[in-house]
Amino acid sequence: MPKSQLSSPLLAAPNGHFAQATTAPGAGRLVFISGMTARNVDGTITGIGDITAQTHQVCRNLRAAVEAAAGTLDDIARVDVYVRNIEDFAKIHVVRQEYFASDPPASTMVEVSKLANKDYLIEINAIAIVAE
Repeated sequence: MPKSQLSSPLLAAPNGHFAQATTAPGAGRLVFISGMTARNVDGTITGIGDITAQTHQVCRNLRAAVEAAAGTLDDIARVDVYVRNIEDFAKIHVVRQEYFASDPPASTMVEVSKLANKDYLIEINAIAIVAE
């Protein structure tokens, strides 16, 4: 589903790889993707202690989930990103640029004190709009 970024001259430019707002046509299915972590297909955690490796695994997991709904990463309109260390912001956005190459989704990133497993450094949930 094509989406496009919205911006306003009354807002500062984004300080990372994300849109201030995203718009998408109304026709399509909404896909709500639960928080994806760095768990790989065999259930082990990829990249313990390595935010870059974990972010790659999270993005691969997002891609697998949206593809299961017959969509692509380009269909993701919004993500919420939970990180253990907000100082990893720049490293995370470098990886996100690889997966969200065109119009990035709207995004919020917050630092949290804990995630479901002590070895998780990042978790991302998403909302996609997939064409019927």
